[in-house]
Amino acid sequence: MLSLMGAAEEVSSQGAIVTAANGDRYLDCGGYGVFLHGHCHPKVVAAVIEQIQKHPLPTHALLEPVVAHAAAALSAIAPGDLDYVFFTNSGAEAVELGLKVARANGRYRVISTDGGFHGKTLGALSVTGKPGYRQSFEPLLPEVEHIPFGDAERLHAALRAEGGGSTAVLIEPVQGEGGVREPPAGYLSTVRELCDRFDALLLMDEVQTGLGRLGTMWGCEIESVVPDVLLVGKILGGGVFPVGAMVTTANLYEPFNADPLLHSSTFGGSPAASAAVVAALDALREDELVSSAAVLGEQLLNLIRGAVAQHADSVVHEVRGRGLMIGIEFLTPTIAADVMSELLTRKILTSYTLNSNEVLRLTPPAVMTAEEVDWLIDAFSASCQVVDARFKGREEGPDATVHYARRRSVC
Repeated sequence: MLSLMGAAEEVSSQGAIVTAANGDRYLDCGGYGVFLHGHCHPKVVAAVIEQIQKHPLPTHALLEPVVAHAAAALSAIAPGDLDYVFFTNSGAEAVELGLKVARANGRYRVISTDGGFHGKTLGALSVTGKPGYRQSFEPLLPEVEHIPFGDAERLHAALRAEGGGSTAVLIEPVQGEGGVREPPAGYLSTVRELCDRFDALLLMDEVQTGLGRLGTMWGCEIESVVPDVLLVGKILGGGVFPVGAMVTTANLYEPFNADPLLHSSTFGGSPAASAAVVAALDALREDELVSSAAVLGEQLLNLIRGAVAQHADSVVHEVRGRGLMIGIEFLTPTIAADVMSELLTRKILTSYTLNSNEVLRLTPPAVMTAEEVDWLIDAFSASCQVVDARFKGREEGPDATVHYARRRSVC
């Protein structure tokens, strides 16, 4: 049994609460972005149970209406004319298929970004922007170039050097595992314009940012950008069933229509997963979760910044976020881990940030109650006080110069 955050066994969940085998209740502000609906949303659970009792997996020999219904529901809220949906079992699989769509349309070269995270299967790993994850598995996909996130000039130079027509650009609208990093204003629209100018395909990885996490349905909506390929996951299953999707245009999907065996998946696009998708998308609308994420996210961001100013300004470099994706950047990864551990003792679950270890990440559900918000802020304030005092104690010790220099270099 592997656990990133302790030895307690989680055995049940509801709303924002996860319950351990010993009866302890934890407030889930982590979950790696999956649980915007909260845990065990009744509408999604009911839809999946009903489908499992009736027809959970397809034969792939006949038409499956539940899968078609789910595809129509997703394409209806996708930006622009992204009308073709292929369901996968995960976000990483969606990235793999997005790369295959690019290859099938003559784009064999990929530009992605430093700090970006797209998964750990071999293709997705090739475009993930942390060398430490890639090195043990090289050689990976050829013709992959990583450039700084948010640097439109570097993208321009990379596209101009290639000459156009053989490149796909893969970005996240906000980097999640990269440390909750937003690009400069105008970056997304400039990326779209550059892709159009150089005949490059734009692949937008919204596995973590899409479907309300940022307080908008899609992150690319922030600058009214329509990608050529949209990659979806996490929230898509309503926190109940694992599912991802690749969404694209009819023109780009044509190679797969011409030869459906170019890509297939035994379990991708199952009726049970599709029932979860339909119910999850219905719940997003009916429960107004996207607007709730925007309002609650702004409230939490302000409260956390206030707590930092009062209790932890000596150990925190920055608090940033959009919607219900909030990053607290500490001066070192060790301090971030200390606060994460202190929060765990106060029964708060958070997310480790894979590509930016000094950032503690909060991706809570949009269904948190006022009492649960108070619980989180009280626990965060207390945790920061403990770690801040510990840090100041180290500064006054024999290695004070080292700690102070590190602190000043970050700030």
